[in-house]
Amino acid sequence: MDHDRLAVRTKIGYGFGELGSVLFWSSLSFLFINYLTDEVGLSAGLAGIALMIGKIWDAVTDPAVGILSDRTKSRFGRRRPWMLYGALPLGIVYALIFRKPGFTAQGSLFAWASIMYILLCTAYTVVNIPYISLIPDLTKDYDERTNLNGYRSVFSILGTLIGAGAAVPLLGMFATRKEGYGAVGIIFGAVIVLSALIPVFSVREKPVADGPGDAKVFRSYAAVLKNGPFLRILVSFGLSTAGISVITAVLIYYFKYVFDNEGYLTGALLSLLLCSMICIPLAVLAGRKLGKKRTYMAGLCLLSLSLLLVFFLGHRVPVVGVYILLALGGCGLSTHYVLPWSMLPDAVEYDVMKTGIRREGVYFGLWTFISKIGTALAGLIVGMVLSFSGYVANAVQSASALLGIRTLVGPVTTLFFIASIFVVAGYPLDRKTYESLRVANDTSARS
Repeated sequence: MDHDRLAVRTKIGYGFGELGSVLFWSSLSFLFINYLTDEVGLSAGLAGIALMIGKIWDAVTDPAVGILSDRTKSRFGRRRPWMLYGALPLGIVYALIFRKPGFTAQGSLFAWASIMYILLCTAYTVVNIPYISLIPDLTKDYDERTNLNGYRSVFSILGTLIGAGAAVPLLGMFATRKEGYGAVGIIFGAVIVLSALIPVFSVREKPVADGPGDAKVFRSYAAVLKNGPFLRILVSFGLSTAGISVITAVLIYYFKYVFDNEGYLTGALLSLLLCSMICIPLAVLAGRKLGKKRTYMAGLCLLSLSLLLVFFLGHRVPVVGVYILLALGGCGLSTHYVLPWSMLPDAVEYDVMKTGIRREGVYFGLWTFISKIGTALAGLIVGMVLSFSGYVANAVQSASALLGIRTLVGPVTTLFFIASIFVVAGYPLDRKTYESLRVANDTSARS
């Protein structure tokens, strides 16, 4: 179906929006809990709870924005007005959260962290839910969605490289950490704004079929959660996101305290992410040849193996050995960037074909919410494990604290990935099933 093929410029324009989205999350994942504990002075346990509070709030805002964007009517389409007007507030709140407050009491710091994180998550929701909800509107072709998400994934990894890899060197360019974090907030915030605006002007939303939207909010939730393929990929993605968020949050602790050199983090991220970027075309090809589900599961297995090897061997070998193991993990990580995002619009379209009702915003609202829950759960787990293992900020760590950090790198993340594999194993929409449903639906629509 050639009319569903997309021009390269459209794929690039859409993919560019992912750069700022992932820059946002990667910088928070790699830096934020460490920023709260080591710079702001908030205890690790309270920092993890503050992140979880923000995600509970997302349970309301993510699906709500999805529903509202479904119902939006404008000359720019349903999604792009949200991105246009939400971009600048998102950048401003992001910059403000990296301005260290002037008070030191734990209760005040906890309240500040919770409120600011709620505001930040809300601003992100306003931009990101409409952005990712564009995917099913751009193409309905089974393989073209994998191709589109291959482009998006390249920008995703670039965003991660900037958000995580450039942050530590940028911090080191300033006399104090306070000044460095302030600069990170302003510079990264500006990139996030620019990235959100580029798809607004480079992508055109296709007219949506005349199928009605669902007028009842709670009925929308219930119907979406009854969609078996969606529920499986949703839970699987949430679990794998939690595992990846644990590793991204703890790597700075790993190199700062296990290797006594925070600067090693940059090399580790380059090993992990550049290898992942290189392997994205292979993930796209494997998704076509072997199937999306099988490729995704194989990638998670490879990533799990590499992180378990880091747990058992990483502290016993030179840092280059850890880099090699992380590069191996990057090959598996590439599938996480591509395949779930390609499987998701198939599950959304499955609902449209079955019911005739369009509620993409609800689906993508829940998708973003579950990824945020995974990230927040990771932050909570990291904070609690560090706290219980005896972690003390900016000090020589005890043997139990070092074991806690290493355990987070390997066994904890692997448990999330194994659970994700078991859940997605039952995902039923392969190419044959999806295309047969499309043919049946098109035939019914013409008759």
